[in-house]
Amino acid sequence: MRGSDAVEFLDRMLSNDVPEEGSVDALLLTAKARVIAPLLVWRRGPEDVLLLTEPGLGDVVRTQLMRSRFAARCEIDREEHDSTIVFGGSGEIANRDYGRPAVELLDAGLEPTLQEEELERLRIEAGTPLYGREIDDRVLPAEAGLEERAISFSKGCYPGQEPVARQHFRGKVNRRLRILDVEGDPAPETPVVHEGKDVGRVTSSVHGVALAYVRVAVPEDAVLDVGGRSARLRNTTGTLAPSSRP
Repeated sequence: MRGSDAVEFLDRMLSNDVPEEGSVDALLLTAKARVIAPLLVWRRGPEDVLLLTEPGLGDVVRTQLMRSRFAARCEIDREEHDSTIVFGGSGEIANRDYGRPAVELLDAGLEPTLQEEELERLRIEAGTPLYGREIDDRVLPAEAGLEERAISFSKGCYPGQEPVARQHFRGKVNRRLRILDVEGDPAPETPVVHEGKDVGRVTSSVHGVALAYVRVAVPEDAVLDVGGRSARLRNTTGTLAPSSRP
């Protein structure tokens, strides 16, 4: 996004404020607060903002923004970059997906030192939702735990703001994205069962740990069944909730 109206236009479209410098997470939402695309918003210059999103969503984001641009003085161009996550590094594009300080470097040409499964384990253990897994048109931002990192409740209007604010200030969600310690690596969409009742579904897993949407009514110390495997909820400190059950 480049032009004299680029920042003002994006502030009207995204769930978070465009930063004066550096980067923030944001969402592009429908009017009913369903996620069109998760975004990492990087302020490259006074009139230059780069929106980083998942592979395959670039054209979706551009099309949605073009439909709403009207008379705004800005250009919306599509770019492609290779992104490398560097843990403990320095840079303007902070990455908050893996539970430890990291930055993204674009087109750096670096060779990876972590296997894909190792990176996926870090993402799951950080409770970070991924588009196409934890984020789709069935999910509200609050259910995926995106309110704190990707939504401002003090900014001006944007598509989806009313249902997001109404849910935040007046309502509650019936399910939330949770980290499970589980035997094996259950497949996505495997039901999560508690006392014979279906209370959720798995979205991602590696051996021993999974992400799943689980109903908030499920006790923190519950022993769950996930595809015939035993599982337990992790609490917010990253440890197992104490259990009164054998």
